Amino acid sequence: MRAFVPNAVTILALCFGLTGARFAIIGNWEKAVAAIIIAGVLDGLDGRIARLLKGASRFGAELDSLSDVIAFGVAPAIIIYQWALHGLGGVGWVVALAHAVCCALRLARFNAQLDMENQPHKQAGFLTGVPSPVGAGLTLSPIFLDKWLETDFFGEPVVAGLIVATTAFLMVSNLPTFSWKSVKLRRSMRLPVLLLVGLFAASLYSAPWGTLSLLSIGYALTILFSVRSYGRLLRQRQAEAAARASAADATTTMPTAPKPDAATGADDAV
Repeated sequence: MRAFVPNAVTILALCFGLTGARFAIIGNWEKAVAAIIIAGVLDGLDGRIARLLKGASRFGAELDSLSDVIAFGVAPAIIIYQWALHGLGGVGWVVALAHAVCCALRLARFNAQLDMENQPHKQAGFLTGVPSPVGAGLTLSPIFLDKWLETDFFGEPVVAGLIVATTAFLMVSNLPTFSWKSVKLRRSMRLPVLLLVGLFAASLYSAPWGTLSLLSIGYALTILFSVRSYGRLLRQRQAEAAARASAADATTTMPTAPKPDAATGADDAV
């Protein structure tokens, strides 16, 4: 049962993702987006439930990746194609496929690196590229922005296609991005953060399109800060390594005082 519960949550995430695609086919965009959001929430819970119940397994990890490909790769591609990219004809379908393929490639790279110890980004507390649930949100951001601003600009196939193509690139890129696991809250900050969570939930309910739009824009901006932060951390580590190497060389090449000759020592004693 310890392994069954988190795997069941993963299956639910997969089902909600495909349900989002179904709603897109019939043109119900609100429910399509809601289904993807629920799938993202469930995806964030299954791993934590597995660790809490001590039911983590390699089977669960593989199932989670397969679920993510469908819920955050295939389903968003179908949704955004039905919403805007179909206006580009075959090119629009290629762009939609690019999102699904890049999501699959990202997850395959993640699985291949599970047993690797040398992962600079992970060791520094960063992720490599944009996570697939966030990638799904960025791909669907033209819908958020269009509904929020009540304009047809982001519904233009070319504009939506550029956003989707950029998101696909970010998922498979080597850019360092912030990881929630590296965030540490001080005890004094817990209550303010809980307040922010409550306000976010209220705004998501009362103004969902504006909240999702600002969230997508905010995350896109954090990529710039994460690249800068990782570069600064990398330079700091390189400087520390150079200082340690210099200190080691100085210790190795330091001249030692010559030992006195036995006879000289005896004369000095006399």
